Amino acid sequence: MRVFFLAETPCGLSVGGEYLGIADGFERSAALDPEGLWCKFEPCGDRLPISFLLDEDLLFAPPPQIEVYHTERGVALYARGFLPADQSLKVLRQERLGGALLTLMRQGRLQLALENETGAHLTELDEALCGSVFSARREGFLLRAENAFALLSRRGEILLFSEGKAQETGDTLEAEVPLHDCLGRTALCKWRDGKLVERTLRGAEKAEGAVFPLAFFESVLIGADAAPYLSGSLAQKAGLLKEYLGDFCAVTPTETPEKVGLVYRRRERVYDVRYFLAVPDSDGKIQNIKPL
Repeated sequence: MRVFFLAETPCGLSVGGEYLGIADGFERSAALDPEGLWCKFEPCGDRLPISFLLDEDLLFAPPPQIEVYHTERGVALYARGFLPADQSLKVLRQERLGGALLTLMRQGRLQLALENETGAHLTELDEALCGSVFSARREGFLLRAENAFALLSRRGEILLFSEGKAQETGDTLEAEVPLHDCLGRTALCKWRDGKLVERTLRGAEKAEGAVFPLAFFESVLIGADAAPYLSGSLAQKAGLLKEYLGDFCAVTPTETPEKVGLVYRRRERVYDVRYFLAVPDSDGKIQNIKPL
């Protein structure tokens, strides 16, 4: 079986006790028999390694820091969430606010300790919220970092987490959220009570050249108008594309521009990549979408 090893930060990779080289965001693979090989991602610097047993069970129930992607070429293992080597308790910020004591701290992972009339609560936070400042809201508490924010209830439940810079307008939160697509589009979003109530897309409406098929599938994913990418009668069915393609959560290119992989969540940390061919007409628009 072909196994691809990837990591969110450059790591030394060992498999079965042998050093195989560097794993990072570039595809590196080996033909392996998953019969119980011990694997280790060892990052540079002050991060702890991630180790696991590569066997059949891992391919369908990976440990928390490993994501598994089943592709047409084999299985991709992606290591992420490397913990700091320093596991000591560090208080980053503490403040009394709205009748509560909020403590942003790190003990390996970033956490928020919340104490109020409902009790004591401990919430694990995304690393993007490091450096957050606090403010009280009707729903609970708002944590704002440089490029991300979260809204928590008074029991420490995460009601909303998003990238972007949050701004408060009365009972509404607003932020321009990057969509990380090939056209660099963003969404101007508004939330009330932690629920999305308005979303306006910004940026280019259509791509050209080799990224045309990729931008088309990304448009379907983010809810943009896909009709400009389609030809003839297919453009009239643009509203049915999401139902036809299913509930995919990401789009990935291939070596063939017209062939695109759609990523579907099978279960927690396990994904299937299914491939579609965007068949162009003489004008370069998509006249057919074929599952492969």
